[in-house]
Amino acid sequence: MSLSRRDFARQSAIAGAGVVLTGSVGALATAPNALAATETETEGTGADSAEARHGGVGYGPLVPDPKGLLALPAGFSYRVITYSGRTKLESGEFTPSNHDGTSTFEGPRGATLLVNNHELKGPRSGWEHPVPLTEGLVYDPAASGGCTVVEVRHDKVAEWVGIAGTSTNCAGGNTPWGTWLTCEETEDKAGQNGMTKDHGYVFEVDPQDRRRNRNPKPVKALGRYAHEAVVVDPRRGRLYLTEDASGPNGLLYRWTPPQGFEHGHGRLATLADDAGALQAFKCFDSGGKFVDDLSRATKTGTVYGVDWVDVPDRDAKSVSVRKQFTDGQVTRARKLEGMWWGDGGVYIVSSYARAESPGQAHDGAVWFYDPKRRTLTLKVLIGVNPNPAVDGAFDGPDNITVSPYGGLVIAEDGEGVQHLFGATESGRTYPIARNELNLGTAEAPEYSEFTGVTFSPDGRTLFANIQEPGIMLAITGPWKRQKRG
Repeated sequence: MSLSRRDFARQSAIAGAGVVLTGSVGALATAPNALAATETETEGTGADSAEARHGGVGYGPLVPDPKGLLALPAGFSYRVITYSGRTKLESGEFTPSNHDGTSTFEGPRGATLLVNNHELKGPRSGWEHPVPLTEGLVYDPAASGGCTVVEVRHDKVAEWVGIAGTSTNCAGGNTPWGTWLTCEETEDKAGQNGMTKDHGYVFEVDPQDRRRNRNPKPVKALGRYAHEAVVVDPRRGRLYLTEDASGPNGLLYRWTPPQGFEHGHGRLATLADDAGALQAFKCFDSGGKFVDDLSRATKTGTVYGVDWVDVPDRDAKSVSVRKQFTDGQVTRARKLEGMWWGDGGVYIVSSYARAESPGQAHDGAVWFYDPKRRTLTLKVLIGVNPNPAVDGAFDGPDNITVSPYGGLVIAEDGEGVQHLFGATESGRTYPIARNELNLGTAEAPEYSEFTGVTFSPDGRTLFANIQEPGIMLAITGPWKRQKRG
């Protein structure tokens, strides 16, 4: 059923009520009362401190790491959990490289379980540390990617393969029933880049029961395209999925399960390839005018109505899914990346927009989709960073998570300096960590992106990855509720 212009005008007025608009570059505005955080005053550390620059929120300036890995605020510390080429799996092979999307789960006897994607594309010969081809867990023996499961218990860490033989496992998402959906960000078909099977699918990985991961099967009902992230609406059972692609820009998708379908462990893999309805989004403004690309929005608080358009051929047998639509049928966006379910809807990241987008250039946006009102609201708009090599500004948001201490925590995948940074409910941003592992030279430094930002189930530990070479980190310290600013 289409959303009428009158319905949208009424709902956008409701959705816009109380939205905090922020005008400064790098400021974020999350949903009103997203997480009811208690305002906490923070002690100043000088007029030039990071805390002062960011409106009295956060944890103060970042302290350089003598080990050259991770700068953190005073009082915080980190622990290396896995390190590609150094730590080893239970089976004896080195931890695979290129860590990406990650989520945590409650493990047995107080342990924390993490499922960690490894974004490895193409044939195995191209990588020093691909995901090992563990018997019974392989989809395509030619592919180098997959997931590992990491168990953290006090000072002990164990790691094993969750799925192997998949490609370019980028983000993904957890499920209400305690599993991980890993997404392939590729469209390679059998015979391309050395692959022996088609790729570009979503697979389910169970961190609790290794037996459930045997004989992996793609969930073809969710489509074949350059998947980035996925979230599950726990009330309605729908799945929302982002596509990180260009030429043309990617799409936001919604999958509605068939009537009578009930979610649960392994249930997605039982679906027929064409089960349910896979649709792409189509936005329009309060005047009823079609919006061709999300980069058209220039102000936080912008609200669009959303309709959904059926995907003609979800398996993309001859034409990529996003290319099956003509101009005017769907709305597009550049680098649709991380997603997180919270506050009754979906937070959705668009990392940046440049010449490949028709609207305003920006260095990051976060939108919020309200499935009840069927509205999409711009919560974040980061201006173009004029000098990414200089520490201070943030750009290129990618993976995100909702913080138990209020607001969001965001992994940066921009140019130059790379951060983990937080955003309060009222729009203030503050640094949490800085990657100090220089992969380049002193004259031309290069720093890998952060990925897989996620809190432990008890909220005491923030896990995050440095993608290259592939390092999983556990960050602890004096976490506190942030003042709204």
